[in-house]
Amino acid sequence: MAKQKFDYDLIVIGSGASGSVAADIVASAGRRVAMVEDEVLGGETANWSSIPSKALLRAADVYDSAKVQGPALGLRSGAIGYNYPSVRAYKDAVLRKSGAKSYEAYYKGKGIALLKGHAHFITPHEITLERRHISAAHFLIATGSVPATGNVQGLDKVPYLTPRTALDVIRPPKTLFIIGAGATGCEFANLFSAFGSKVYIADEAARILPKEDQEVSEAVEHTFRRQRGVTPLTHAKVIRVARAGIMTAVTYLVGSDEHTVKVDHVLLAAGQEPMIDIGLENAGVEHTKNGIKADEHLATNVSHIYAAGNVLGRFMYTHTGVYEGRVVANNLLHPRQLISPDYTAVPRVTFAPTEVASVGLSEADCLRRDLPVRTAVAPLNIIARATIDNLSNGFVKIITDKKGQLLGASIVAPHAGETIHELALAIQYELTAAEVANTLHAFPTWSEAVRVACAKVK
Repeated sequence: MAKQKFDYDLIVIGSGASGSVAADIVASAGRRVAMVEDEVLGGETANWSSIPSKALLRAADVYDSAKVQGPALGLRSGAIGYNYPSVRAYKDAVLRKSGAKSYEAYYKGKGIALLKGHAHFITPHEITLERRHISAAHFLIATGSVPATGNVQGLDKVPYLTPRTALDVIRPPKTLFIIGAGATGCEFANLFSAFGSKVYIADEAARILPKEDQEVSEAVEHTFRRQRGVTPLTHAKVIRVARAGIMTAVTYLVGSDEHTVKVDHVLLAAGQEPMIDIGLENAGVEHTKNGIKADEHLATNVSHIYAAGNVLGRFMYTHTGVYEGRVVANNLLHPRQLISPDYTAVPRVTFAPTEVASVGLSEADCLRRDLPVRTAVAPLNIIARATIDNLSNGFVKIITDKKGQLLGASIVAPHAGETIHELALAIQYELTAAEVANTLHAFPTWSEAVRVACAKVK
């Protein structure tokens, strides 16, 4: 893989999902590997994203369920309350248990050199790091992404929250304005509204969760409005923020009409941008503001430099990052047996008040591709599990081609993130809706809605 004239066989820039997996596999094969990290080992997911945010959402879900669902089940919930410092302490305990603190010992045990600092290419085979020049035969760029800042006048002059800093607020704000109604924005709307915050969530798109099917957006918006008092603002462009005493005034446009609302905090959740400020031009690596360009084997135009994870700008999911890291490791170790990532059935989950999960193509995707499709929807209220749990808002939607082969699916239901994988498997292996419907589904479980939806495809 490498000649001895280089310091390492492989330098991985970034220790998140993609980088850590690739470094582990390549080092286990006996190669000389170094991993560069300029913040904390483990990257965004382990330290500031999925793990800590879902720990807080778990507490919010239990609290909201006891408060809202308890009385209907005969439970006395009037005195239930919360202590937010204790909720945060639970989040911190989850981080400790997840193993992020033990990463350094693990990697060193694997023989991986851990290098601290911001890497910057100076040639295709060399980077600078804390005034040192370090070379490698191969590189994997796995620098991840950074929060998009949007184009809001005055944002640099007022304090505002990001998805990272929002995890450590001392207490839920009384009022909160969220800029961005994608998955991240909706999850924070879920978190803080559960603990009593009055939340406004704005997006320029026609609906919240604009990448999901319309039925999904409508169901989540219904729950936000009816059960949580959240105010979704669609077709809304935030143009200006300014201090208004101890509060922040947020001004937005809907069409030509200008509106202003005053809130305690603003949370910027306008998406992620690939982190490409590492001297790529010095290495000759092709890239745009949307990410690094890579071929079907995840190699860049500079053949010994690979890229994986959020920096590609393809998917911003931990599971795709891990997958791509494994693909790169294989292609580095087995250059005569190259493999390519298959994105046919990438599942995605949004932890809204009622969990959302999707896989494959949306109906809009199919329309853009001129694919003739069949669809079927099974509302949750037709299955026994929903009656048992006293829940009715939700559904399973199935999308197939004209022959009944599954193309995509969406679920709005408790534990949707677990239930979706049956459909991911079906899409990956080109099963038909009829084949899924003819598979036994245990009674009484949420998965029965999958069976019913698939059976409705004619």
